[in-house]
This record gives sequence, C-alpha cells and structure tokens, in this order.
Amino acid sequence: MSTPIPDAAASQAKADEQAEETRTPSRFEGLSRRWNSLERWQQWLVLGVVAVLLYALPVINPPLISTDTANYSFPLACFDAARFALVALGLNVVVGQAGLLDLGYIGFFAVGSYVAALWTSPDSTMVKIPYLATLPLAMIVTGIVGVLIGVPTLRLRGDYLAIVTLGFGEIIRLLATIIPALKGNTGFQSIGRPPGTDDKGVPIFVQSNGTAWYWLILTVIIVVMLLLGNLERSRVGRAWIAIREDEDAAEVMGVPTFKFKMWAFCIGAALGGLSGAIFAGQVGFVNNQKFDVATSMLFIAAVVMGGAGNKFGAAMGGILVSYLPIRFNFIAEQKYLVFGIILVLIMIFRPQGLFGARNHLLAYGKKAKRVAARLRRDAGRPVEEAAS
Repeated sequence: MSTPIPDAAASQAKADEQAEETRTPSRFEGLSRRWNSLERWQQWLVLGVVAVLLYALPVINPPLISTDTANYSFPLACFDAARFALVALGLNVVVGQAGLLDLGYIGFFAVGSYVAALWTSPDSTMVKIPYLATLPLAMIVTGIVGVLIGVPTLRLRGDYLAIVTLGFGEIIRLLATIIPALKGNTGFQSIGRPPGTDDKGVPIFVQSNGTAWYWLILTVIIVVMLLLGNLERSRVGRAWIAIREDEDAAEVMGVPTFKFKMWAFCIGAALGGLSGAIFAGQVGFVNNQKFDVATSMLFIAAVVMGGAGNKFGAAMGGILVSYLPIRFNFIAEQKYLVFGIILVLIMIFRPQGLFGARNHLLAYGKKAKRVAARLRRDAGRPVEEAAS
C-alpha cells in the first residue's frame, strides 16, 4: 500500500505560489496589484480626487470627450451616463454578485418611474407628495415587487430564470398599456422635480439643466457604492459569491441560498426603482414606450462589458453603453450591433469583462495578506532567528 508524500499539499501550494510570482501579469492585473499595495488612506485620497474631478466634469467640459451639439449638451450626456451607471450597479448585485441572470431588469426601472409619475404628476389622481419623497418610496415599492416576483421564480436557475425575468419585463410594459390609470402611450407629463431656485428665481432642476441632475445622481451613486462595498465584505456578500460560484456546494455548506438570493433580488430591484424615479424626474414625462426589451439588453451589456461582480466595472460599463452612442453619432442607429460585436470580442479576449470580479472579499484582506507573508518568511528561517 502506498503512503502519502509528507507535506505534499504544502509543496504544491508553494509551487503554485512561485508560479504565480513568476507569471507576467497583464496590464489590468498590474494596476490592480499596485492599487492593492496602497494604504487605505492613500486609496481614499485617490478616490477623493477622482470624485472631485467627476463633479467638475460638466463644468470643465473637456474638448476631447465633449458631446456638445445643438440637440444634446455635455451635462445631459453626463447625466445619462451616470443614470446607466446607477442601473448597472443595481443589476450587478443580481447578475454579478449573486449570479442570477435577470433579463427583465427594465421592469423594476419602469416601476420606479411610474411611482414618481403617479405621486407627482398633475395628470395622476393619486395624492401628491414632494418629489424627493418619491425616491425612497420608489425603492420600497420596487423592493416589494422584487420580493413578489422572486418568491415564485428564484427556485429556478439559469436559462429558466432568464426567460421568466424577461417575461416579467414585458408584463410591466403591457400592464402600463392596458391599465387605464397608467395612461398607456399618453403617459404622464410635468413630473415633479427637486426644489431649489437660482439667484434669478429660476428653478435649478429643469430638464435642460443637466449639471444639477448629474450632481444629484452622482451623489446617489457614491452613497450606493459605499453601501455596496460594505455589503460585499459582509457575510451577505460572501454568501452571494458562494451562490454565484456553486449554488449546490453553498447549500451543502449551510448557506440559506434562497434567502440570500431573495436579498439580492430585492436590493437590485430597489436600486433599479431609484434610478427609474430619478430618470422620470429629469425627463418630466413617462409612458409605456420607454421600457422595452432592447433597453433591458443594454443594461445587461453594461454589466457584462464592465465586469460582472465588480461594482466599479459595472459602473464603467454603464457609462460606456450610454456615452459612446452620444459621442459618436454615426453609431447611434447601430448601437445594438456595435455593442453586440464588442461583447463577442470581450467574451473571446477578456471573458471576465474590463474589470474582473474579486472572488475573495475580506474586510481586513490587506492586513491578512501582510500577516500571511510574514508567517511565510518566519517559517523559512531558523527558530532562533524567527524568535528574535
């Protein structure tokens, strides 16, 4: 009978580590390692500078990326890109974190838009409330809708779940058409907006003032990303990763998979409703023609292009999906073809997206790595030297 080789697992782990160290990292991996090597305060300093630049973007109006035309100003393009980024962040919770393929995310976006319209538009018979109050209300309503949809559907997986969620998106659009209170193609006009006027008494949040709307949604995005970052490093985020990688194994290890999938669906739905309510306030008009399947496919494309499971990648994918057709008008009519080709190329050359997901999320990950490196160094020295 053969005997096991002593320390075979340790030897293999050391060989794998040496192979990883000698492997030439890609450009993205090099940037990621450089970022992870920074101290926490240095990372926050860099992110603070980036946030200031993002707030100043519509004011600076850089010539190389400007989209100023007779019909579409650069601040409005910034708002639209930020809107797609917020949508992608919400969808990334469902698709990227928990691994649930949701093709009908436009349905949650539509519910949030109709919540803002029903409670602020003069065309609605509902009780009127301030516009800003509709933002949390939209999150609550869409979160409840997400739970109602998730209870019967989250037992499904893969293609079956995708088909069911695609049907949900179409059901919302059809309900907006056939329910008289939702006014179908006629829709709702003069939807409410945040309060505030300038020195001349002119309202700040008007449809043409993209800067104010961009600053509002950028602030929301920063808050959402901070909350999602903390959530990723919690037991909920680790449960989502386990479900995404292997649901059966996660369930065997004691993870209540249905509960955590429901949490992902509910949180993603709430963020979709929030983005829909902000969109409705900016455009000032909502009808059933704004929530088609093609737009839902763009939402999915944003998450896949940026990197499913990485919140920064998802936000960047949303920005690209919105910005490129506006910046390059000649692809606006063929944007679905262009993004389809881009997705195929990304799946071939970088299947994890522009920014790949991090599989190991620890609240003190950097500190743990330093401790592990010190222990490995001490293990390779004599006992007397290590003790000193």
